[in-house]
Amino acid sequence: MKREIVINASALEVRVALLEDNSLAEFYLERDAHRGLVGNIYKGKVTRVLPGMQAAFVDIGLEKAGFLHVSDFQGETDGLSSIAEVLGEEDVETDEPPVVEAIDDSVQTADGANHDAAAVEHRAARRKPPRRPQRSRLPIEQQLRRGQEIIVEIAKEPMGTKGARLTSSISLPGRYLVYTPTSNHLGVSRRIASAEERARLRAAVNEARPPQGGFIVRTACEGLSRRDIQRDVAFLTKTWGSILKKSEKGPPASMLYSDLDVALRTVRDLFSSEVERLWCDDPDTYSRIVQFIQTYMPRLRARAMLHQGQEPIFDRFDIEPQIERALDRKVWLKSGGYLVFDQAEALTAIDVNTGRFVGKRNQDETVLKTNLEAVEEVVKQLRLRNIGGIIIVDFIDMARETDRRKVSEALGLALKRDKARTSALKISELGLVQMTRKRTRESLEASLTDQCPRCQGRRVVKSIATVAAEVIRGIRREAARRALGDMVIVKLSSEVARYLYDNGAKDLEALEEKLGAKVVLRSKEGLEAGAFELSQAPAAA
Repeated sequence: MKREIVINASALEVRVALLEDNSLAEFYLERDAHRGLVGNIYKGKVTRVLPGMQAAFVDIGLEKAGFLHVSDFQGETDGLSSIAEVLGEEDVETDEPPVVEAIDDSVQTADGANHDAAAVEHRAARRKPPRRPQRSRLPIEQQLRRGQEIIVEIAKEPMGTKGARLTSSISLPGRYLVYTPTSNHLGVSRRIASAEERARLRAAVNEARPPQGGFIVRTACEGLSRRDIQRDVAFLTKTWGSILKKSEKGPPASMLYSDLDVALRTVRDLFSSEVERLWCDDPDTYSRIVQFIQTYMPRLRARAMLHQGQEPIFDRFDIEPQIERALDRKVWLKSGGYLVFDQAEALTAIDVNTGRFVGKRNQDETVLKTNLEAVEEVVKQLRLRNIGGIIIVDFIDMARETDRRKVSEALGLALKRDKARTSALKISELGLVQMTRKRTRESLEASLTDQCPRCQGRRVVKSIATVAAEVIRGIRREAARRALGDMVIVKLSSEVARYLYDNGAKDLEALEEKLGAKVVLRSKEGLEAGAFELSQAPAAA
């Protein structure tokens, strides 16, 4: 499979596309006004303890207090958590020996992508009895009190009316290792095929690790020298030491550590020997990326390329129309059937329909073929749209139990390829499948759209920030096609114009310098927030 990473960076936003065989597989977006928070570490102050919910609310300096459940808090009486608990996994032994091999490569990053690293034996733990009984967890009211100061990490972004989900199990990701200072376990990625190599890496990390804290050995660590491993261990432990010192001096409800921005996170977590090319269209961002690659993965330096053409980089790779299609409710299947996505705060419903597909044999075969095709597309769209939480898939009714079993098995196999943690129940007689998918960041729809102000939120429209970025790209696109003269006039809604004046000054200045033309923004009554018009005029106009 051909894999490429394409990064479109500007002052307004940074967009990252992961392409698989030229098809958009994953999409990440980060704006300065709304940077991802997952992975950030804070000095928090407990504001409320709720024994009835076995949870606490913690002020970390954000608009809404964070939510800390007792299962995510590792107090002094709990001892050290297992790596799996650090990563938010459930049903795991907490008294595993200090060295374990990991089955899964799923550590969540700040944008919800997965570290190429190991989680612990959370699946294996379900299949075998614990080696010794787990220590019982104390009630939240016996561990936390109002006004208490604690160090926490954001595990899930604030969404809708809900504050951030917090954990006291800290994880610091590096290129080759993930440091877990509240755990003494060592996990080694099963993606490193050689047992001999896994043993070598385990010994090297054990030799370099400090007395306190655990590590996860990532797949990227394969073949790494002891010296480089020691360097990564030293860097991560020094980072944790700096966080502790900052927490001693800093006030409560303050940030102690911020994860990398989306461009460098992408390089750290997604760029590997499996990726043929990494493209970036912004010289400053590209320079930072190259510096990061030369420091941590010099053998991949030649694969990083700077896009310098006039054509916008997402146009060159045909990414823009794929993003637009990922916002549509309806997704067509190759057979002529289609899916309908309805996202709500509580759950996402996906309806499967035969559409134009009538089949060549009997109705049962037509329904089965459509449902099997829908399985692959559903899993693909969940990943692309980053849909999480509760998901209900309404497959076309199947009369035969054997057909329902085939669809359930196909769904199970497809979900195994999804790096996000998922679970699905068997298909019901009505063709319904209930499933959950781990959610740490906003969905694609939530990051690019807002509720429509004219229809009381019954549908969504592109957000002002999204349209503002599209205006900048639209001007560049037109400039690549034709000469725009000495002045470019952009007519748009007053809200978008105001947003560009307040947040897009750097992009507008850079655009004017590149075009050698003045860009004038003019508000036009009657234009919806998501629309804009481009025209040109002589400088004297």
